[in-house]
Amino acid sequence: MNVKDSNGTPLNDGDSVQVIKDLKVKGSSVTLKRGTVIKNIRLNEDDEEVIECNAEKVKGLVLKTCFLKKV
Repeated sequence: MNVKDSNGTPLNDGDSVQVIKDLKVKGSSVTLKRGTVIKNIRLNEDDEEVIECNAEKVKGLVLKTCFLKKV
């Protein structure tokens, strides 16, 4: 599986990523602010280049890699 972040850097399980844009979380009033670091990501088997992760405020997030960059 070849998953890349917004800059084209390859991502692996366990990497840390940073949010590059403010993102509203569906089903919640929480907004992930730009610059938020998310640690220990898990790659999903989907074709859409998405990852599963846990942020400080929200657990069980699924994010698209186009909004992330590797730290």
